[in-house]
Amino acid sequence: IEHRSQKPHKKRNAFLRIYLVYASFFLLPRLDNESRILKLSSFARQTSSGPQEPQLPVCKSQTKSKPAQSKPKSKPQSKSKTKSKTRKKNAAPTKAAGNPPPTMPPFDFQGYLREKDKRKFRLLIDQPDKCQLTGAPYMLIAVKSVAADFHKRQVVRRTWGREGHFQNDVSIRTVFLLGVPRNRSALPLWEQLLAYESDAYKDILLWDFEDTFFNLTLKETHFLEWVNSSCPHVKFIFKGDADVYVNIENILEMLRGQKWDEDLFVGDIIIHAKPIRRRTSKYYVPEFVYGGGLYPNYAGGGGFVMSGHTARRLSSACQQVELFPIDDVFLGMCLQVIGVKPSRHQGFRTFGIPRPSAAPNLQTFDPCFYRELMVVHSLSVPQIWLMWNLLHDPKLSCHNRTKLTSWPFKWREGTEEAEAQEEADYGEKQVFVTH
Repeated sequence: IEHRSQKPHKKRNAFLRIYLVYASFFLLPRLDNESRILKLSSFARQTSSGPQEPQLPVCKSQTKSKPAQSKPKSKPQSKSKTKSKTRKKNAAPTKAAGNPPPTMPPFDFQGYLREKDKRKFRLLIDQPDKCQLTGAPYMLIAVKSVAADFHKRQVVRRTWGREGHFQNDVSIRTVFLLGVPRNRSALPLWEQLLAYESDAYKDILLWDFEDTFFNLTLKETHFLEWVNSSCPHVKFIFKGDADVYVNIENILEMLRGQKWDEDLFVGDIIIHAKPIRRRTSKYYVPEFVYGGGLYPNYAGGGGFVMSGHTARRLSSACQQVELFPIDDVFLGMCLQVIGVKPSRHQGFRTFGIPRPSAAPNLQTFDPCFYRELMVVHSLSVPQIWLMWNLLHDPKLSCHNRTKLTSWPFKWREGTEEAEAQEEADYGEKQVFVTH
């Protein structure tokens, strides 16, 4: 029993050692400021490991319950088989009752409706000079993040989200969008952590609302308002999550020839999506919150691109539309108000990469598999770091090598069946089936 109960801890410790190697590698160039950040971050994570890992208590109770139940009935094999069947039957209710996700009911939707008219929150950490010192950037990268995910922000800074001037004098700036942690006691020193991080990188935007799943809509509206006031002349904006891999070079190639003073909104567009009425779903919305049968067309939140002109129009439209708890759908509602039809681009893979049926043994970790994509969702920090280095290896050689993709994007071979993923509850799928 002790051996089995210690296995998860050994695996977690092994992953922590691997993570520390990656973190130390990221932090080498700027030890002065970042060492303080890392110490605060590691201290916060050590003290918050209990509340932030709700599945661990359930795993312990299950491992303990197995030997306890099997002792009196371990002799006949037929009884053990029936025992496993009953255990399988009881597995689902146990997870649902003892392990509810943070956004899973019981969520106070009525309280949300009462408080949804409170739309203005203070900006605690600002970057007023982000778009002013060197002129308006060609592209602004905005990444949704939470206070505890310093390691995710760091890998974005070191890979696809790095700032600077690129080919054809293209300037890129990056900001991270955060709210106040909901459980402040579980993340001590979070204010000092973010203050050090903001001083070191000048890319943190922090608002005074709780950073929860259903408050991502507030993050959307406040960011658009910030763009309208602090970065009004930006030409294009990429907005996405911190757990995505982005080929910025491909996006810049796609935007070549596009007019930044006209409407443009490109991403993995979800069409004819129905509201989820199943109470166990992360995206559950009751009928009294949204009574319609279909959502408007909207982009998967893993990553999308819009012009600065569209962002400024959305900023005013979002003040007119009632707040909706799912930020992706809310932005689709705002696009519908201004009459902009989002464009679907198959290079944006916000549901991961499906394994081609014609090549079941294909290793999806192959960098050539990513070379012509724009955005791939649900990657870990080591995977993002490794893929970025593999794709930027000068010795990389792929068959049928062509130039970077241009508009519109087309797959070389048929992948039309990949579009059937819209029925998948908007869930995030793991990209790497095998490694």
